[in-house]
Amino acid sequence: MRSRRLAVLLAAAVLAPAVAAVPAGASGPSPGVTRARYTFNGRAIVDASGRGHTLSVISGHGGQVRSVVHGQGMALAFPAHCATPVCPHVALQTPSSADLNPGTRDIAYGADVLLPPGQTSKGQNIVQKGYSTTSSQWKLQVDGVAGRPSCVLVDDRKPAIRMITSTVSVADGRWHAVACRRSGRVLTVLVDGVPRGSTAVPAKLSVSNRRPLSIGGKGAYADNDQFNGALDNVWVEIG
Repeated sequence: MRSRRLAVLLAAAVLAPAVAAVPAGASGPSPGVTRARYTFNGRAIVDASGRGHTLSVISGHGGQVRSVVHGQGMALAFPAHCATPVCPHVALQTPSSADLNPGTRDIAYGADVLLPPGQTSKGQNIVQKGYSTTSSQWKLQVDGVAGRPSCVLVDDRKPAIRMITSTVSVADGRWHAVACRRSGRVLTVLVDGVPRGSTAVPAKLSVSNRRPLSIGGKGAYADNDQFNGALDNVWVEIG
């Protein structure tokens, strides 16, 4: 029943007036080089930036992604929220690549997000590279019952979590463009192109790891911060 209810909400959102999507780079004054971009319009989950970061689907307990209509193209819907001991899990991952490590350089990353209000949880992964406890990390996720996006950076030498959470929710069943931007000493979270919070980060904070880029979840295991809505136009810019 939960999956059917999510499908109805997703279909209704397609017909509802959409919030205007903000293209990659529009949230920052000096967009960097696009290192990865996924529009989910083709059969293969390929990197539209041309840099070869092709995604693979990894899943557990029957977890699947499915295509849904978004504007003139398609998006990917992830499994609905599940409160039982065993739940479907699925994520999209690339092989590890140094091309997606910003080091101390500026970085911006984001996605178009559709999340119904009844599908929130403690934390849901949108896109990340690295893990906060075992490596450095950059990450965008949706946090808590309120469904507010957050941005995270973790240094590869001093693994303190630097985090900023949006003052507004995106869990309203409508499409929103959500982004994180690290510009020098400032980390900012943006919703539909509007800054919704910022925090200071060290100038020497460096993110560099051998972990995969991961979308929609950390992996296919139980504690994977599963995303429970739909995603489109995932992008990463560095420099």
